[in-house]
Amino acid sequence: MRNGQGAARAPVLQFTNCRILRGRRLLREDLWVRGGRILDPERLFFEERLVADEQRDCGGCILAPGFIDVQMNGVHLEGPFISREKRGAHPEAHLRTFEANAFHDVLATYGPLDNVRIVTLAPELDRSHEVIQALTARGICVSLGHSVADLRVAEEAVQSGATFITHLFNAMLPFHHRDPGIVGLLTSDQLPPGRHIFYGMISDGTHTNPAALRIAHRAHPQGLVLVTDAVPALGLGNGRHTLGQQEVEVNGLTAYVAESALCSQGTKTLSGSIAPMDVCVRHFLQATGCSVESALEAASLHPAQLLGLEKHKGTLDFGADAALGGSPAPASGSQPTSDPDFVVLDDSLHVRATYISGELVWQVEEAKQ
Repeated sequence: MRNGQGAARAPVLQFTNCRILRGRRLLREDLWVRGGRILDPERLFFEERLVADEQRDCGGCILAPGFIDVQMNGVHLEGPFISREKRGAHPEAHLRTFEANAFHDVLATYGPLDNVRIVTLAPELDRSHEVIQALTARGICVSLGHSVADLRVAEEAVQSGATFITHLFNAMLPFHHRDPGIVGLLTSDQLPPGRHIFYGMISDGTHTNPAALRIAHRAHPQGLVLVTDAVPALGLGNGRHTLGQQEVEVNGLTAYVAESALCSQGTKTLSGSIAPMDVCVRHFLQATGCSVESALEAASLHPAQLLGLEKHKGTLDFGADAALGGSPAPASGSQPTSDPDFVVLDDSLHVRATYISGELVWQVEEAKQ
């Protein structure tokens, strides 16, 4: 039944024969989308008296919220305010410290910060706490990484507003039983009330041993955020590729700083990752033995929560604004919605298609009609 206004409205799409990640469970339900928004089918039927204009059979696949990668090298500002000892692939000549006017140094380095969401810094640097406070006051997430900070310094940084750890275990002091360093934040009892830390994990089979993945996940599963730490060489295959002012050598799923005039033999310094997010999800699932739902949420819901976007991203719930944001119930006839950015995956968690705002933007070749 239609209400006679169909010609003037956006078409309703119904995705059928699928399992939707919703409410931390995979449910055999349909997904309804209109005008870039997820619909509540009950309201569609009983209030608007509408049915779908088009049905798309998903062939039994999984529909999960779109993956959110919070650490692709270049969006997320990682450095130059980091430790020389734990600089990784960052050129030492470009590293900086905070001077007397610390936040001015940040602006002079990065510019006006209008489109910045995350900044990684080493909390042991002098005046880092005033920088953390200034950044968080502007709604920018501060992440701790490339650091030799002990646990006390890391806890003080969180008390100042830091909420994230950059690629846990990588480019930081190793865990020690008398001072666990930044890793100790996962179980610290010195964090502000109601606050818990998020942490990134490069689950590419190279950067982090499966046992380390299991340790982190079992210690603090709600804070785990899968990241690729991807460099521009992602997807380009084996060989030599550029990364800023240096070159990297790619072999399989590893990328190392390549040999240069200063290093004729090459290096074993990892320079980011070239594993796409679905590879990280599959490796994480296999290494930890977690549920499929948990693995997918680590690449969608958790990063959305870190960035404060969980009302609109990282979920396929209709009514996400009211359910997650604590806002009043919507008026009769209104449609509380979340943005339908989602991926279609097969049972082995390989991506078959990608949708942005409900529109198909990519699919595997063999799936095209």
